[in-house]
Amino acid sequence: MSKVFFVPLPDNPSLSEQVAAMHRLCERAGIARIIAPHDFVAIKVHVGEKSNTTHVKPELIKVVVEAAQAITGNVFLTETATLYKGERDNAVKHLLHAQAHGFGIERVGAPFIMADGLTGGSEVEVEVNGELEKTVKIAREVAYADVLIAVSHPTGHMLTGLGACLKNLGMGLASRAGKLRQHSSVAPTIKEDKCRYCRKCMQWCPAAAITERGKKAFIDPEKCTGCGECLTVCRYDAVRYNWGTGSERLQKSMVEHALGVLKGKRDKCFFYNVLVDMTADCDCMGRVQRKILPDIGILAATDPVAIDAATLDLTRRYGDGKTLAEKSYGEIDALVQLRHAEKLGMGSMSYELVSVC
Repeated sequence: MSKVFFVPLPDNPSLSEQVAAMHRLCERAGIARIIAPHDFVAIKVHVGEKSNTTHVKPELIKVVVEAAQAITGNVFLTETATLYKGERDNAVKHLLHAQAHGFGIERVGAPFIMADGLTGGSEVEVEVNGELEKTVKIAREVAYADVLIAVSHPTGHMLTGLGACLKNLGMGLASRAGKLRQHSSVAPTIKEDKCRYCRKCMQWCPAAAITERGKKAFIDPEKCTGCGECLTVCRYDAVRYNWGTGSERLQKSMVEHALGVLKGKRDKCFFYNVLVDMTADCDCMGRVQRKILPDIGILAATDPVAIDAATLDLTRRYGDGKTLAEKSYGEIDALVQLRHAEKLGMGSMSYELVSVC
C-alpha cells in the first residue's frame, strides 16, 4: 500500500505556515532518496494564468528547489505551452508571465525551461500500449530529465472533473500535438436558442473552428480540438459539451500520456498536492476565483494515483460529504482517471495516510 504523507494546515494559512509545511514534507517524505548527484531534475509547476491568484506560490516551489539542489545543481522549473490563447501559449510569453508571477530565478533559485520548446512542438514519441493510445507525444525536456517532481494544485476541471497530479502530468507535460490528441473526443456544439452571436468564442478559438451560421455561432467538428476555450469564454451558457463519452475518453487519454511521461523514471518521481485555495476551475482561468472548500494541507507521495485518491478523500471529509470534483462538476465521473491509471499499473487507489507533525 502506497504511503501518502500529509501535513495539515488551518483554513486560510499564512504563507510562512505553508512554507514550513513544505519543509517538513521534504524532510519526512524522503525526496532526497530519488535524486543522485548530477541528475537533471525537472520540477513541474503551474504559474497560473493572468489575474489568477490561487496557484501554488513560488515560495513553496523554492523549498522543493533547495531540497533538490542540496544533491545536484541541475535543477530547473518547467512547463508547456497551452492550446488556448493567453499568456502561456508560447515560450516567450510564458517565461515573461512566469517572471511576473514571481517564478524567476532570482526568487525561486532555479531557471525556468520550457519543456516543449518555443511553440509546443518539441516532443518525444513514447510507446505506452494503452487502451486508447499506442504511443503518446510528450514534451522533450521532461523525457530527457532524470528526475521529475510535480507540484500540483488540485482544482475542479470542466472536462475531467478533477485537475490534480494525474492531469498535471498527462495534460501538463504533453506536447501541443499530445494535448490535441487528448481533447479530440470532446466535441462541443452551440445551443442556438441561447447564442447571442457576441463572437467572443470566435475571437478566442485557437483552431479558428467557429464561424457564423444564421446569425449564430457554429463549431466545425472537423476543425475543433476540444480545448474547452469556447465554454470558458461564453457568458450565455450557449456551449454544450458531451460530458459523458467525451470526458471519459479524454481522462483515459490524459492518463496514458501521463504514463508516457513517467516511463523510464518510475523510481525517480515525486509528487506534491497543495490543498489550499481549491477552486471549481483550474488555474488556467484568467480571473480571480474563490475557493469552494476550506484549506486542508499539503500531500506528498511517490504514487500519483494514491496522492489523487487521498486528495478526493480529504476533500470529501472537509467538503460536507462531497469531493472537490463533485462540488465543481458533479456530472463528470472524475474517478475514471484514477481507475484507469490503477489499471495501467501507475499506482494504487489504496494508500496509507501518514500525518507529519
